[in-house]
Amino acid sequence: MRSFDSLSVREILALAISLEEEDERVYAEYAEGLRQTFPASAAVFDGMREEESGHRRRLIELFQSKFGSHIPLIRRQDVRGFVHRKPVWLIRPLGLETVRGQAAAMEIESRRFYEKAAARSDDPGIRQLLDDLAQEERSHENRAETLEKDKLKPDIKREEDEANRRLFVLQIVQPGLAGLMDGSVSTLAPVFAAAFATQKSWDAFVVGLAASLGAGISMGFAEALSDDGSLTGRGHPWVRGFICGLMTALGGVGHTLPFLIPDFRVAMVAAVVVVIVELGVISWVRHRYMETPPLAAALQVGLGGLLVFITGVVIGSA
Repeated sequence: MRSFDSLSVREILALAISLEEEDERVYAEYAEGLRQTFPASAAVFDGMREEESGHRRRLIELFQSKFGSHIPLIRRQDVRGFVHRKPVWLIRPLGLETVRGQAAAMEIESRRFYEKAAARSDDPGIRQLLDDLAQEERSHENRAETLEKDKLKPDIKREEDEANRRLFVLQIVQPGLAGLMDGSVSTLAPVFAAAFATQKSWDAFVVGLAASLGAGISMGFAEALSDDGSLTGRGHPWVRGFICGLMTALGGVGHTLPFLIPDFRVAMVAAVVVVIVELGVISWVRHRYMETPPLAAALQVGLGGLLVFITGVVIGSA
C-alpha cells in the first residue's frame, strides 16, 4: 500500500475518480436494496448517486485536460488511511438506519480526502476543483436532508419507519424471543428436577448446562432450516438461527448459573429469583414488540413457566 503523501497530483486525481465511481455504485446498491421495502428512501439514494456521478465527470474532464486520456487505476485499497467498508452484498437485507449511517460516514471520509488533496496541489485549477468538491461533500448532509424532505413526506417517512420496525421484529425480535422463551421455560423442568432429586447444586448445574446448550443447538438449527426468508421476509436463515440458538442457550443458562453456589438452599432461592426475572423480561418483550397487552403477556408466560416448574419439582421429588 502507498501512503497518501507519496502520491503525485496525477495519482491523487485518479484516486478521486476511483472513489467517486465506487461511491456512486454503493449508492446505487443502497437504492436498489431499499427500493422494494423503502421506495422513498431509495429515491433519496438515487439522487445522491447522481451527484457522485456529476463529481466523477468533472474530475475526469479535469484529468484529461491536464494529463491526457489514460487514467491509472488507483483504488482505496491501494492507499493507506481509508476506512475499510463492509461490502454491500454482505449486509443484505439492508437496514434503513444502518444504510443512512454508512452514507453519512462516506460523505465525511470524502470531504476529508478532498481537503487533504487540495492542500497537496500547486495547480490553481486542480486546487479549485478539489476545494469545490470538499465544500460540496460538506454540504451533502444538508443535501441529503433536502432530498429526504422532498422525497420523504412526513406520512411516507412514518410508513417507512414502521416498515423498518416490522422488519426488525420479524428478523431479530421474533427468533430471539422464541429462543429466550424456549430456553427459559423448557429447561426449568430438567434443572429443578435434578436439583430436587439430588439435593446437590453441582448436579443441577451440570444437567442445566447440558439442557441449555443442547436446546440452543437444536433451536438454532430448527430456526435456520425452517425457511430461507426469500418469501417470508424473515431475513437470512443462519442469522435467525444464530440469534434463536444463542437466546435459547442464554435463557437456560440464566437460571442454571445460581447452582454454582455450593449451598443448595441459597442456590435454589437465587435460581427461583432468576426465573422470575427471566419471565418478567419475556413478558416485557412480548408487550413492547409483539403488542401483547401487559396482563395477557404476564399471564401467558407466567402460567407456562409455573406449569413447567411444578412438573420439574414433582418429578424431582418423586
